[in-house]
Amino acid sequence: MASKPGRRPQTPPPPPQPQQPQPEQQQRRWDKLLTFQHFQTTSLSKHSYGYVQGSMKALIESEFSRLRGITYLDHAGTTLFPQSQLTKFMDDLTKNIYGNPHSQHISSKLTYDTIEHVRYRVLEHFNTTSEDYSIIFTSGSTAAFKLVAEAFPWKPASSEDGGSRFCYLTDSHTSVVGIRKIVQAMQGSSIAVKPEDILLSEKSNGAVYQPACKTPHLFCYPAQSNFSGTRYPLSWIEVLKSGRLSPMTTPGEWFVLLDAAAYVSTSSLDLAAHPADFIPISFYKIFGFPTGLGALLVNNRVAHFLRKTYFGGGTAAAYLAGEDFYVPRKSVSERFEDGTISFLDIIALKHGFDVLERLTGGMENIKQHTFALAHYTYTVLVALRYPNGAPVLQIYSDTEFNSPETQGPIINFNVLDDNGVIIGYSQIEKMASLHNIHVRTGCFCNTGACQRHLRISNETVRKNLQAGHICGDDIDLIDGHPTGSVRISFGYMSTFEDAQTFLKFIIATRLGKADRKLPFQITPGETAAISVEPVGQDERVNEHETGKLPQEDVLLQAELNNSSVTVNAMDVCPPETELGGGLTCTGAVDGGFPPLIIINVYIYPIKSCAALEVTKWPVGNQGLLYDRNWMVVNHNGICLSQKQEPRLCLIKPLIDLQQKTMVITAEGMEPIDVPLDENSEEYQICQSKVCADRVNMYDCGEKISEWLSKFFGHHCRLMKQSSNFKRSANKKHRKDPPHATTASLSLVNEAQYLLINRASVLELHQLLNASDENGTKELLPMRELIRRFRANIVINGTKAFEEEKWDEISIGSLHFLVLGPCHRCQMICIDQQNGQRNQDVFQTLSSIRERKVNFGVYLMHEPSDSSSTHLLSVGSQLLPVLKDIENNSSPSS
Repeated sequence: MASKPGRRPQTPPPPPQPQQPQPEQQQRRWDKLLTFQHFQTTSLSKHSYGYVQGSMKALIESEFSRLRGITYLDHAGTTLFPQSQLTKFMDDLTKNIYGNPHSQHISSKLTYDTIEHVRYRVLEHFNTTSEDYSIIFTSGSTAAFKLVAEAFPWKPASSEDGGSRFCYLTDSHTSVVGIRKIVQAMQGSSIAVKPEDILLSEKSNGAVYQPACKTPHLFCYPAQSNFSGTRYPLSWIEVLKSGRLSPMTTPGEWFVLLDAAAYVSTSSLDLAAHPADFIPISFYKIFGFPTGLGALLVNNRVAHFLRKTYFGGGTAAAYLAGEDFYVPRKSVSERFEDGTISFLDIIALKHGFDVLERLTGGMENIKQHTFALAHYTYTVLVALRYPNGAPVLQIYSDTEFNSPETQGPIINFNVLDDNGVIIGYSQIEKMASLHNIHVRTGCFCNTGACQRHLRISNETVRKNLQAGHICGDDIDLIDGHPTGSVRISFGYMSTFEDAQTFLKFIIATRLGKADRKLPFQITPGETAAISVEPVGQDERVNEHETGKLPQEDVLLQAELNNSSVTVNAMDVCPPETELGGGLTCTGAVDGGFPPLIIINVYIYPIKSCAALEVTKWPVGNQGLLYDRNWMVVNHNGICLSQKQEPRLCLIKPLIDLQQKTMVITAEGMEPIDVPLDENSEEYQICQSKVCADRVNMYDCGEKISEWLSKFFGHHCRLMKQSSNFKRSANKKHRKDPPHATTASLSLVNEAQYLLINRASVLELHQLLNASDENGTKELLPMRELIRRFRANIVINGTKAFEEEKWDEISIGSLHFLVLGPCHRCQMICIDQQNGQRNQDVFQTLSSIRERKVNFGVYLMHEPSDSSSTHLLSVGSQLLPVLKDIENNSSPSS
């Protein structure tokens, strides 16, 4: 049974039993729940899964081979197109010439006739004809809503009449709610109606209907909620229009705007039985392709009510340029389709209908198939319990998934811990990505449903906005309360294996080994006793084989080719306490612990590529000199990261300050040189985006582009941030930092520096090793685990995660502001030595961090007045300043 909507559900008592099941018994129970046989017995009909035309396996192999290894569960966002649809469409385009349909020649006539045929196919799909409905093609369902809002004959309020009213269900998409701004401009009124209120109105049947009153009103509701999948009665259409059902006792004539975009993606809509006045749809929800094409279906009985002001090309029967004379075309479609419609995309719809019918046999089969998967998944999810009997998930639903007539193939939920506290949706989404499971999170452009199910008040929404949360971001918890949820949805090509993979993911991450807690705490003394790995001679600069840059080379170039600049190297602690690896430090400070020191310094010249470990390195205006000054982009100019291309970590850059050259190496490739400084005569300047910031870049040329393209097997280019371009530091981490206006960034995501604590890494390392069943295999060497977090500075000498309590730190004469924690993503699961993925790191870190998967802190260098060039060096001591917890606590942490 679905949990009642709310933030912190009451934990139901465990079922009566003599004792809790043993782990082996529980595992056998889970194994049984996940079998296909159990799925068949759970489904309402054993014949509802799959299609008569062929097996699901054959369908996936022939039409969706690109899904291999991927579990796609965001069909409510967009379904996926089959290969044969594209093949047939491209074959059509290569064999025919389609001209502008507004012309009169042969190819134009072919386009016009094909479009008219597609109109017929659309109407046939919804069981109606051109006698009853007209089709206006739009750029999507949102444009269709906007068209209705602008063309509806709203009557302004007056002393005699209250004017037109726009009523909409609170469980409505943003595109519906936005209509109220147009209504307001037309001096009408808007009212949001809760689903429970209209259900009560349906039972009471107490609407006031006055046939003599012709004031037009519009009521909009979704045939299917895009939040929960609830399917609202299509019978409302008739009773609303007849006046027997109304959200309020308002005299007038009611029209119904039915939001069918989510509903028709997996169900048939019979307009002969349920003749709504206006029906917006988006075709990519049905076919996956083309995107950017929708339609408004208009009941011809009310088409004459729509008013048109603007007219574009193709909509006028006649007009004068010098006088206010305009005669619209007669048909509704021609009158409202301004300009040349997207005729090639419309032609693609024909192949979409053909292929969908051939693969599935029709929408009724799709409805049964997708509901069978949703029903099965739901029944397993509600059965999952922690050992203490607490539910693993809170499901937001108005039904118990008993019928496809009342429930669509959508499951909306939040994951709970064993105390009933919600785990943020962002954390769940990241963990799902590690398993190649694609889900959607947030409020899904449906704030009303989100508020209702999660019990978020209007005041809380305003406070969350003040705290920095906006629609679509990843701030999932504020003051411990959720701002959204997780949604999975099934499409016509979804399989039992998709549902099974998702259920296994939930069981493994919430009820498996990754949920264990670390059974001990690491003390500062223990971390200090662990030796720093020595830097072997083979890691020194040896022509093109590199790991670290010798101190001599750094010091020789520390003046950065400017003889007037002097170097202030920070003092390294004198040799009294042996740390290993040649590093030494002074004796114990207060409390008997060694001082905080830097044990590793890394730079990453090329964003997302391998680290360059150094012992000393100059501090630049944007962070460490040359840190993330270059990036690799794809054929579209989009910056690549290890999320899309894990093999980036195999690209190893070496910076030679003496020769002013970066040498790039990779296994199986000849080394290649790239100049450190751009040559404006040779390089081409362009723009690219990094974390939504527009950045001026230099293209590093064809030679390195060919090198990268050969290595990755697809077209790539190397870009360098222009030395003349200043990218402002992000202010979101702190409130008005004093030097925010002067600090600038390279191509980093968030801040100039990232610092991690070795003790924090060690705690994670111990837990990873403890999760190994035989206890003998070291899952990850410490050095490799450190590299996964891609920090600039690694410190030693304090307790795990103590760095998150700091507000500022000083390193010699350098002063840094601590901007806040680094929220980790799935990149920490990529082995930086070979590019292979392993989700254990993120899952284990998630288990010890609980609310947020934070690791490391961001730093911003506060510029000094000194003109000297500073060096950041291994062995330097840190002096931290603790936060004022009361005044600086983050609402999102």
